[in-house]
Amino acid sequence: MKTTLAMTMVMALENSVGISGFGSQSSEFLVMATKVDLGREDAREREKKKERRKKKKKEEEEEPRFVPVDGDGYCCLLLVEEMSYAVPVLPLHAPPFLDGSLSSTSHNSSTVGGESSEGSNRVEMKPAVNGYKWRLVISYEGTKYAGWQYQVSPPTVQCFLEKALNCATKLERKDLCLVGAGRTDAGVHALGQVAHFVTPFNYGSLDGIHAALNGILPDDIRVREISPAVPEFHARFSAEGKTYHYKIYNDAVMDPMQRHFAYHSACKLNADVMREAAKHFVGIHNFSAFANTSNSDRVRNPVKSIFRFDVVEMGALLQLEVEGSGFLYRQVRNMVALLLQVGREALPPDIVPSMLASQDRRELAKYVMFAPPHGLCLVNVMYNKDHLRLPPDCPTGSFGKHHTITKCKLPFY
Repeated sequence: MKTTLAMTMVMALENSVGISGFGSQSSEFLVMATKVDLGREDAREREKKKERRKKKKKEEEEEPRFVPVDGDGYCCLLLVEEMSYAVPVLPLHAPPFLDGSLSSTSHNSSTVGGESSEGSNRVEMKPAVNGYKWRLVISYEGTKYAGWQYQVSPPTVQCFLEKALNCATKLERKDLCLVGAGRTDAGVHALGQVAHFVTPFNYGSLDGIHAALNGILPDDIRVREISPAVPEFHARFSAEGKTYHYKIYNDAVMDPMQRHFAYHSACKLNADVMREAAKHFVGIHNFSAFANTSNSDRVRNPVKSIFRFDVVEMGALLQLEVEGSGFLYRQVRNMVALLLQVGREALPPDIVPSMLASQDRRELAKYVMFAPPHGLCLVNVMYNKDHLRLPPDCPTGSFGKHHTITKCKLPFY
């Protein structure tokens, strides 16, 4: 039990005068000591309150702040180190009317004859079933992220993208319905990941939300393209194929500029025998031997079609390019691991047909484990042209826009 300062001083006084209990002198001393003790407690409480205020102020400063600007829309003011800059953000969506339509009017905009005024970022249209659907093409460096699939801790790419969409559209996660084409593993990169989300309103231009998302997202995640999508488009189920690249830096000394994007193999690889072995993967096969099982994954069809599997030499860099109708969990990394052993001439090229015929992951595990994730990159997702057509009465897609400073109305530019 902790002894307070007041009790310590009283005990010392009693010992010095040889009395027990609280006499008149000890009582006065107790009052004085108690005041000192309470003063110290008040000081500690004030320090705690001060720390809480500082923490709350810091959190408020880190949150994006929205301020209205000239024209239709808002400006998201972000503080990065000692530099302030702004990116345009979509206007807050208007409440739905009784007939289910959405108003296009917002700050400093007016409608004439039922049509939105020029420069408005939203047009008055009746939404399609379940709202308006938008397609995103996303690039990211997966080094810091625990893959694509949503989870709060450790953070994932989908988690950051949904937060940015929530900030830009003011829609909740359940309303956005963000879906990705594929779930990349932790450490895997993407150049052409595709996703879609839904809004209850339409836009006259997509340049604003494009700039807003890239202004809010961290530097290692970027939206390359945003475009309207037809209602039947689905980022995952409409996909007809994917292209992956796996980079191997084949030299005695690793290039530090490639350390996050290529696997280092100090052993000299024979690219010719790797090409010979890769040809056995092309075609329709049962890839059960090359798929890692996961309790969270539902049972999927192990029969997949590989359209091509190329081994491209670019100096010290070997790039393994595989394109197929779909891939099982860690299938690409398992195929790459086997080709690495073939390239080191530890296994013959005809090991591939025997592994495919076994349809047993335990047989492959006798020779190799899956390759590290940082060399893998999702390059492209292929879709049927009918699903990529633009719906009627929709804005054109946005591929990014160069801003001219002379046209900017923000005073701190």
